Amino acid sequence: MIRTRIFLVALMAVAAAGACSTSLDEPVLPAELDTLLATSATAMGTVDTVRFEIERGGVAIYIDPALTLEFKEAVGRFIAPQAADAVVKVGVSGLNVQIGAIAIDGTIWLSNPITGDWEEAPSQYAFDPTTLFSPDDGWQPLLGGELTNAVLVGLDESDGASRYHITGSAPSNRIETITAGLVSDQDVDLDLWLDPDTGHVLEVLFDAETAAGISSWQLRFFEYGDDMEIVPPEELLRSG
Repeated sequence: MIRTRIFLVALMAVAAAGACSTSLDEPVLPAELDTLLATSATAMGTVDTVRFEIERGGVAIYIDPALTLEFKEAVGRFIAPQAADAVVKVGVSGLNVQIGAIAIDGTIWLSNPITGDWEEAPSQYAFDPTTLFSPDDGWQPLLGGELTNAVLVGLDESDGASRYHITGSAPSNRIETITAGLVSDQDVDLDLWLDPDTGHVLEVLFDAETAAGISSWQLRFFEYGDDMEIVPPEELLRSG
């Protein structure tokens, strides 16, 4: 359990240091919607590495088939083509706890919230962060033509950095992919912000409807292209 805690603390510390590096200089990309979407589709389809944050508000969304682990937020990393790890905050019996998640080539491991031991997740487990940047099923097809009613709101600023703001509607299958399986069976209207130099997606906001009410979502992506390594739990423990 000590080694698992070391992994969680280290991953959170690295992620907390991430920030968008875009400057307030004149954007490289022109303020033209079709050009921005095409450039962004290409950029998001060729992501090698990136860090991400996902936050949820509103009604509960669960990541396990027994509906005992309520997803709250996640901070993690992705390495192409199919590796990701994350610190995930979940609600369990009224308490908020943190668990580790590692996904490599279709296998997902979780750290037990009580013992800290790593366990392979059941096949029905809903959160697979390796899908976030699927080149075939995620951002590339969405930005390459499936984002409907798209509007370029303009160039705005966040934390001293400029970014392009676009609104539009995304189909349910793309939303399921880019939320790592947490939102499904519905189209959504979203706001997204792009890096004005590279076209990379920086932030996404949207609401999703469930039978119990509305869940609100915020996804942030940063430090594209940074060096990182993700290993299975047994290697993590050996190196701890």
